[in-house]
Amino acid sequence: MDFLPIDALREALLLTLIVAAPLLLAALVVGLLTSLAQAVTQVQDQTLAFLPKIVAVVITTIVLLGWLGAKMIDFAVRMFGGPW
Repeated sequence: MDFLPIDALREALLLTLIVAAPLLLAALVVGLLTSLAQAVTQVQDQTLAFLPKIVAVVITTIVLLGWLGAKMIDFAVRMFGGPW
């Protein structure tokens, strides 16, 4: 069976999900912990929630950068690589 454009689209969407999931999961966990801490201490400052999430996403990106890059490079090679 030939490689169809719909297969490329499916792989691109799956790669997007795989690459974004660890970053979103880190932001989710830190957001929940921050919300819990705000509820316990009754500090309801909206700006307090953003900084820990940003730091967590940046740290997760730095830690997983090699793996994320390898996934994207592998996808690019498969998409732009010829039949050779």
